[in-house]
Amino acid sequence: MAKYLFTATYTAEGLRGLLTDGGSGRVAAARHAAESVGGRVDAMYYSFGDYDVYIICDLPDHRAAAALSLVVGASGGLDTKTVVLLTPEEVDQAARQAVDFRAPGG
Repeated sequence: MAKYLFTATYTAEGLRGLLTDGGSGRVAAARHAAESVGGRVDAMYYSFGDYDVYIICDLPDHRAAAALSLVVGASGGLDTKTVVLLTPEEVDQAARQAVDFRAPGG
């Protein structure tokens, strides 16, 4: 499975839902959503700053991540961003990958 970081900022509507459900209720909803696409929530944190929520998920593929992002975004309760996370080993493999590239003007 691949790891994804979802960052989210609550809309006014989403904040009303958070006040109703509480933080733990929203964690349960996130877990249920991830499990519904064959994944799981690794960690979920609330924060001060640029984003209200950080969620790290293990998901089967990009399609599952896109499905989650689309459904959550369409709900109107959160504005989200999705980041694909790479392991150090994946970066090592990428660094060893041969690439045929010509720089602009080169």
